[in-house]
Amino acid sequence: MDIILKQGVKGLGDKNDVVTVKPGYARNYLIPQGLAMAASASNVKAVEETKRQQARKLAKEIEDAQELGNQLENLTLEIRTKAGESGKIFGAVTPIQIAEAIKEKGFEVDRRNITLPNDLKMLGEYTVSVYLHKEVQPEIKLNVVEE
Repeated sequence: MDIILKQGVKGLGDKNDVVTVKPGYARNYLIPQGLAMAASASNVKAVEETKRQQARKLAKEIEDAQELGNQLENLTLEIRTKAGESGKIFGAVTPIQIAEAIKEKGFEVDRRNITLPNDLKMLGEYTVSVYLHKEVQPEIKLNVVEE
């Protein structure tokens, strides 16, 4: 019996896959649990249209992320903070401070998507990675200077 999976099933397939299973498995488990639906001609057409729409949406998201990533890669941020005589800053530079500095430059980035190389506790130049999409992760130059 051919069915269309509504969500991923371990050992069977991913969401929207058309798979062949034994009729009893489909009727008694997959369909009643809401994991699958019968693979009628109209259901297959609907799933194919959904896949096309999702592919277009994903392509648009990647394109937007790449555009923003290209703009961010040309960006150099400067964070001013208090520091001791040895160059060690009081506290540390956090993703929140970096996100605010990016926002001041006119770009919107979620602080949870900023990856720091390690704790930024010294004055100097650093490279910070920003996760925009799994395929787009630009690196931004960051200068930590004394106030």
